[in-house]
Amino acid sequence: MGNTEKGNRYQYVVVGGGVVAGYAIKGIRKEDPSGSILVVSKEADVPYERPALSKKLWLDDEFTEEDIRIGAEDHADVTFKFNTTVNKIDRQEKEVELGDNTVVHYEQLLLATGGEPRNIKGPDDPHVLVFRNWSDYRRLRKFSGKNKHVVIIGGGYVGTELASSLTQNDTKVTMIFPEKALGEGKFPEEIRQEYEETFKKNGVEILSGKMVESYQRQGDHLTISIADGSEISAETIIIGLGVTPRIELAKASELELADGGVKVDEYLQTSDPSIWSAGDIASYPDKILGRQRIEHVDHARLSGELVGQNMAGAHLAYQHTPYFYSMIFDISWQAIGNIDLSLKKIFDKRNSGTIVYFLNDEKLAGVLVWNVPVDLDDVRKLLADPPADNDELIGSIKEN
Repeated sequence: MGNTEKGNRYQYVVVGGGVVAGYAIKGIRKEDPSGSILVVSKEADVPYERPALSKKLWLDDEFTEEDIRIGAEDHADVTFKFNTTVNKIDRQEKEVELGDNTVVHYEQLLLATGGEPRNIKGPDDPHVLVFRNWSDYRRLRKFSGKNKHVVIIGGGYVGTELASSLTQNDTKVTMIFPEKALGEGKFPEEIRQEYEETFKKNGVEILSGKMVESYQRQGDHLTISIADGSEISAETIIIGLGVTPRIELAKASELELADGGVKVDEYLQTSDPSIWSAGDIASYPDKILGRQRIEHVDHARLSGELVGQNMAGAHLAYQHTPYFYSMIFDISWQAIGNIDLSLKKIFDKRNSGTIVYFLNDEKLAGVLVWNVPVDLDDVRKLLADPPADNDELIGSIKEN
């Protein structure tokens, strides 16, 4: 590309405008109060706390949309280009070409492109949401309540959290997914049954073992077509089928890849010393669990802030082991490490819930905390230094 205009030269360029970007700006400003920052975002909003879109904004009347802003825009000399993509990266010239063909020069570049939501066949329709962005939340607020009928396709994080939140906001909810039961393959059967029953007792209609093929608009309603030939009617459809990491730009730039993501070292630096990556797309070396690629907000926040500091010269190793969590009706769960159901399991029953230890070749590999208040740092310490005798795992994690 070459010959970048002076006004298009930035010390730091961040590709992606999500949680990682918001925290990366905080990290950069910890080390560099004035270096120019450009954020190139496909979205139309400043960085915000995405999990609130399916949880807290629905369940806490005192928590407002203003509260989900990360505050990246409050720092000096931060420029945002919204509704904008990147065509390509010229690593030799240290330039990126934006979707409008504008060329921007960088000294340090962060790839924080996150994930692309999976979709199903059907026409564009305002009442069909591939729920991911702030704008999706705003639309769903208009389409819910007053006993309106929302059909959620998918039984994962987004689908289950929205089913819980919508049901508690006077909305009729139907969940449909291909698994034989809700939580199948995710939680041990003893826990899974409790999980599914909680949805049913709160009025969520569950249609399991059904593969959605497509949807179409028919007058004042939407019709969902199932592989078995049946159909379901809905006023609004939410598609919550997970995401695919957006790594096309990294791949085209010939950066080293791993685990379906962008390979980084312990400093979150890619195979190009001027390019960094964090969040969903980064494959990084976890000090406890080995190389990981994690799609969760805890990782996005902490890896984002640390990568920002390192872009500005801090040289800090990423030593955080992230956790997964969700809150569904009166159930709260967290998990750290490998909770593959094929592994050997030890159940630690508590008054309020259960802690499940997962063993790989008799070595502690993961911990699922189900409705038990604990300090997650205690869980991390246990994973890093488990007892020699697995019988000692029972009761080893204290409740708060």
